[in-house]
Amino acid sequence: MTAGIRSTGARVRRRLRSLAIGELVNVPLQAAVWFGVVGVPTTAANIFGFALVTLLLLEGAAYWTVKLRALSAGSGATLPGAAVFAAARVVNLVLLGLGVPLTALAVVDSPGTGSIPGLLFALFAVLEHVNYFHTQLMYDTPEDRRSRRRNGRRRAHLARDLERARKLGAGQPSADEVGRS
Repeated sequence: MTAGIRSTGARVRRRLRSLAIGELVNVPLQAAVWFGVVGVPTTAANIFGFALVTLLLLEGAAYWTVKLRALSAGSGATLPGAAVFAAARVVNLVLLGLGVPLTALAVVDSPGTGSIPGLLFALFAVLEHVNYFHTQLMYDTPEDRRSRRRNGRRRAHLARDLERARKLGAGQPSADEVGRS
């Protein structure tokens, strides 16, 4: 029984490590693909939209790294740095709220490869924000897909961790604390 729990824990740690590394690798990889291979021009709109995506990928890498460290340390309480992620959720809304209209205006002003990729990057950043801070949109493992078919969409991992941290900040016990009493 404990061997199964240990292997599940090891699998979860590998998955978190893979997610963190994957987000970090995607920043230079996507830049090389879009701006190098595909040849998207480095205009203000395109760079700004890509910067929004980069921000969300870095936030994702930070989250998975913190989550991995907390899991490895056996910390069952709140997410370390939850206040930083809660602030990022608000700051993201401001940046995305400016970024999408600004890149859309660039498309209206000068449609083409100098602006359309920037708008698409900004819209993808919005999806990444939703995927991390609100509702899980990406179901890339067989377990995730089975769960999605059975239970529908679920709240994002980070959203659940932030909610738990908020409740603990308000003096409500965590599930771990309730289980111990």
